[in-house]
Amino acid sequence: MPAKLLPREDAVVVVVDIQERLLPAVEDPDELVARAVVMIRAAHVLGVPILVTEQYPKGLGPTVPRVREALGESYAPREKTSFSCCGCEAFQEALEATGCSHALLVGIEAHVCLLQTALDLAAEGLTVHVLADAVSSRKGLDRDMALKRLRQSGVLVETTEMAIFQLLEDASAPEFKQISKLVK
Repeated sequence: MPAKLLPREDAVVVVVDIQERLLPAVEDPDELVARAVVMIRAAHVLGVPILVTEQYPKGLGPTVPRVREALGESYAPREKTSFSCCGCEAFQEALEATGCSHALLVGIEAHVCLLQTALDLAAEGLTVHVLADAVSSRKGLDRDMALKRLRQSGVLVETTEMAIFQLLEDASAPEFKQISKLVK
């Protein structure tokens, strides 16, 4: 079956654990945050819902300020201790409330929480898009192996810009100018 483009009206962005005490330990944290922020801002422009999780925030701190700022009113983190976001009842309820069947994932760590979330969402029947330039791990090998495992499991591994332009779909869309400013 040929792959379909990412439909704006059926997509949700999931921001996984981009937290104060985790971020400094991962490879290329500035690029991760920059790409996640671009995806979040594009989601706002395009009307795509956003869900946020925080892994044990008492110990790992809240979502980093740059990401919280970009989220604005969308910053309503679901606290979790399970590695997969799907192990969090509040996350599952919020996801079901969106009614979306495509999930775009950004965050950390690629080989733990993000991997387990992506696999669980795929097992639930969602089409999962992991944005490779907006995910990281402490070690590059862990990130690379996670992306490889996800591809082998049928998860779509894309870039932030690939996802944004699929959501936009057409240069005549009224949001085109705003989006093109975000990706420059």
